[in-house]
Amino acid sequence: MGRAFEFRKERKFKRWSQMSKVFTRLGKEIVMAVKAGGPDPSNNSKLRTIIQNAKGASMPKDRIEAAIKRASNKDEKDYEEIVYEGYGPHAVAMIIETSTDNINRTVANIRSYFSKANGSLGTSGSVSFMFNKKAVFRFAQNDLDMEELELELIDFGLDEIDENEGEIFVYTAFEDFGKMQKALEERNIEIVNADFQWFPTTTVELSEEQEEDINKLIEKMEEDDDVNQVFTNLA
Repeated sequence: MGRAFEFRKERKFKRWSQMSKVFTRLGKEIVMAVKAGGPDPSNNSKLRTIIQNAKGASMPKDRIEAAIKRASNKDEKDYEEIVYEGYGPHAVAMIIETSTDNINRTVANIRSYFSKANGSLGTSGSVSFMFNKKAVFRFAQNDLDMEELELELIDFGLDEIDENEGEIFVYTAFEDFGKMQKALEERNIEIVNADFQWFPTTTVELSEEQEEDINKLIEKMEEDDDVNQVFTNLA
């Protein structure tokens, strides 16, 4: 999974023409985390995770601090995390994660993207049953003993562990995120990135031309400022 996960990350960052979009998304995540659990990362594990992700994405420290300060202002916008499901062209199942301050705008845009690509927006649960939602942690190898680490993390919900190009990827069930995060922190492992990914239980094979139709739709969605991540069951 690690190599496939990293490939998706690389492809996504290449499509985003400016790092400012990444920083904008992370800024919204910081605002939501602060509003939900307060501005102190030592007492707010979600905020702590997002700050780690921001540092891993090379987000400047002053922008991180500004986002935390802005979130503490009661006049700052409230964002909601909404997950949309549907079918793209060629019956490819799609899950779209968004964070928005205007649900009507976001759902209208998502529906439009689907419609123009000959797809359809579905209801909640219409395709998510074909995916497993997992937490994924990424950190530097740093001469860690893989076998020993694997044995230590099994009791904290380890589902799979993989190593690729000097980095380790740890996968757990969605509900074991907090437990695994604590286990890694207690071992003084500096997490570079931690987030949730949807992994399809089965995949569909398409021709190169058909696959291009899906990629165009994904790119269009990811250009939307409200869209955080897009997942499909494309092989």
